[in-house]
Amino acid sequence: MSQTVIGIIAGVLTSASMVPQFIKILRKKDVGTLSPLMLLVLISGVALWTYYGFLKDELPIILSNGFSVLLNSGLLICYFIFRK
Repeated sequence: MSQTVIGIIAGVLTSASMVPQFIKILRKKDVGTLSPLMLLVLISGVALWTYYGFLKDELPIILSNGFSVLLNSGLLICYFIFRK
């Protein structure tokens, strides 16, 4: 298996780890267990990883971390929409 394929599989698995949380929040509209500070730090980190991927021209890094930026930004938006 090539390094690129391994990188893409690893990126998909780690990026997809937040999908169940996102679905749960959308269904229940309850963000009481979310930390907005944690999401801001995570979004900052994966955004920098995405930028690094562009600098190195590494598609697995760009795709997986770009997806994470979008997903975690969605969670942060949900936090502000559904907080009580």
